Amino acid sequence: MTINPGAAEFPHRQIASQLRERIRRGDWQPGERLPSIPAMAEMFGVAKQTVQRTVDQLRVEGILITKPGSGTYVRGTRRRLNRLSRGRYGAHRGYHADLAARYRQQLVSVAREPAPPEVADAFGVRDGTEMLARRHLVRTDDATVEVGASWFRVADVSGTSLERAEAFGRPLYQEAEDVLGKRYASATDTISARQPSRDEAEILQIRPDTPVLHLLHVAFDETRKPIEVAQATWPGPMTTLTEEYRIPAPVPTPDPGPGLTLT
Repeated sequence: MTINPGAAEFPHRQIASQLRERIRRGDWQPGERLPSIPAMAEMFGVAKQTVQRTVDQLRVEGILITKPGSGTYVRGTRRRLNRLSRGRYGAHRGYHADLAARYRQQLVSVAREPAPPEVADAFGVRDGTEMLARRHLVRTDDATVEVGASWFRVADVSGTSLERAEAFGRPLYQEAEDVLGKRYASATDTISARQPSRDEAEILQIRPDTPVLHLLHVAFDETRKPIEVAQATWPGPMTTLTEEYRIPAPVPTPDPGPGLTLT
């Protein structure tokens, strides 16, 4: 592995290109540790600071992960979110069943908390209104790939199973439908990109300047009243969002017939 000192591209970017190519070829597998920064500096004939810039760049891209006191590792495969939140419901659940073999959801807390602004806005209440939050993490073998929470009105769930700190043997929406006596009739998904909070960066094991994708999912009953507001945050470079949908066929233009003009 060499760099070209006379090239217009900076040395750390040349090194990054070569490391990406070796990882794509499978020279280093997900979870495998790379050589130390001093060792790579010697391999490329550059200063350690140059290799550190390379590692920092590939961490932001989601290709590498650094474990303090252990070293730098190839991060696992990207998480593909083919159906966004639609995968939670009805016939679409097959996709989530497929994910279960690779991803584990862990309930981390169930408590009454002040609603953050986007949740309060979705429910149509004041910022800081007390609500029930069920918080969870989604993990692979080597990293946390999602930080999430589901929010409910306290008046709706008080004294029900939704307030218990336990996971259910079925999707959360099915438990909520039975408890609340309401059917999830429609939903909206809003996705945005932003910088992570300090806690999100620590949990997702990303740099504070690595962008995250954030989903706000609002589920409504048949009267268009919000039942649940769910949040999910994913490391941007490690997450791909893919929607598959049918394209309607063109509607034939009617023949106006002789002597008629369409305007």
